[in-house]
Amino acid sequence: MTLRHPAPTDEVVELCRDLLRIDSTNTGDTRTSAGERVAAEYVAGKLAEVGVEPTILETEPGRTNVVARIPGTDPGRDALLVHGHLDVVPADPAEWSVHPFSGEVHDGYVWGRGAIDMKDFDAMTLAVVRDWQRTGVRPPRDIVLAFTADEEAGSDLGAHFLVERHPELFEGCTEAVGEVGGFSYTVNDNLRLYLVETAEKGIEWLRLHARGRPGHGSMIHDDNAVTALAEAVSRVGRHRFPLVVTPTVRAFLEEVSAALGVELDPDDPETAIAKLGPIANIIGATVRHTANPTRLEAGYKDNVIPGRATATIDCRTLPGDADEFIAQLREVIGPDLEIEHIQRQPAVETTFDGALVDAMAAALRAEDPGARAVPYMLSGGTDAKAFNRLGIRCFGFAPLRLPADLNFSALFHGIDERVPVDGLQFGVRVLDRFLRAS
Repeated sequence: MTLRHPAPTDEVVELCRDLLRIDSTNTGDTRTSAGERVAAEYVAGKLAEVGVEPTILETEPGRTNVVARIPGTDPGRDALLVHGHLDVVPADPAEWSVHPFSGEVHDGYVWGRGAIDMKDFDAMTLAVVRDWQRTGVRPPRDIVLAFTADEEAGSDLGAHFLVERHPELFEGCTEAVGEVGGFSYTVNDNLRLYLVETAEKGIEWLRLHARGRPGHGSMIHDDNAVTALAEAVSRVGRHRFPLVVTPTVRAFLEEVSAALGVELDPDDPETAIAKLGPIANIIGATVRHTANPTRLEAGYKDNVIPGRATATIDCRTLPGDADEFIAQLREVIGPDLEIEHIQRQPAVETTFDGALVDAMAAALRAEDPGARAVPYMLSGGTDAKAFNRLGIRCFGFAPLRLPADLNFSALFHGIDERVPVDGLQFGVRVLDRFLRAS
C-alpha cells in the first residue's frame, strides 16, 4: 500500500494553524514571555519526521532556536539561508474578533497572532521542505534553515546569539531570504507589484532620563523632572526629521510612479506615497528618520515630585545616518536629558540585482503573470540585521498574493491579524519554484 501525503498547498494551512495555536508571546522579558520552546520543538519535530536533522539551541529557559541544513546537489556552490522567527508580540483576546491563539479559519483567512509576522512563512518553509523530503527533491545548493527566538525584542536571544556563538552553522551562506517582502500591491487587474525588501531601517531604542530636585507636590517647583521629560517627549513626538530619499526608496518610487502614472517630484516624494493606499504607512516611514515615544515612567507617590523621569523612544534610522540622527535628536530633546541606548542595530541595504533576484521575479511571474518584482525599504527591522553581520546579503521574500483591498501593513502587530488561505498556498508554490531555481 502506498502512503499518500498531503500536498504542500494543503499542508501549509494546517502547519500555519498549528503554529498559531502555540502561544510564543515575547514580552521582552523571559520571566513574562510564553517562550518559544514549544514552537521550536514543533518545528524540529516536523523536520525530523521527514529526515532533516535539526539542531536545537536554547539561550535561556524557553527561548529556543532551531537550525538545520539541507544538502544541495552542487556542494561547490554558496549556501542560501532561509530564516523565520517563532516569537510573536502580545495580543489581548478581548480586543480580537477570534481568540488570537486559536488558528481559526473563516472568511478565507487563517486568523491568529503571528499569521503574517511571521508564522505564515515558517509554515511555507516547512511545507516545501517536507514535500521535498518525501518526493526526493534536492535543491541546487545547500539551504540552511533557521527558526529563531526573540526577534520581536531585538534578537539578542535569537539570531544575534546564533551569529555570535554558532557562526559555523551558517558556513558558506552568502545570501538569505526572510520576512516582510514578496507581498503584492495591486495596481490594476493586470499588474501587481511584489515588494522585495532590499533594505531596512536601523533600530535605535532609546531611554531618555530627566533629572530634577525631589520635593513636595504642593510646592511651587521649577526643577521638576516630570515636566522636563514631558516637554522633551512632546517635542520628539511632534518632530519631523528631514526628508532623505535613499537609493532603494528612489528605485521603488520610480517603479510605482510609472505603474500608477503619477509624476515623481524628487523633492516631494510624499505626494506619490500618499497615493499608495494601504502600504503608504510603511513606505512613508522610509523617507526620513522616525522617533516615536512608546513608554513613560516616573514617580512613586501622588504627592511627591520625583527626582527622575524616564521615557522610551522607538527610533528607526535610514542607512548610513545613525550618528547624524542622534545629533539631530539631541537638538530636539535639549542638552539636559541623558540618552541611554537599549538597542542599537544599524540599517542594512543591498542592491536589487543578481541571480537570486532574477529567481524571485521568475517564480512570482510563473504563478502570477501580472507580477512585477520591485525593491523597497522596510520601515521596521528583522533578523537580517544579525545575519548581515556574517557578510550575508539579505532580502525580504516571504511571497504572498494579497486581496487588493486588504490593509496589509495594519495587520503587523495589529488586532485581528490574519493571512489569506489562498495567499499561503500561493506562497508555497512561489517559494518552491524559487528555491528549486536559486
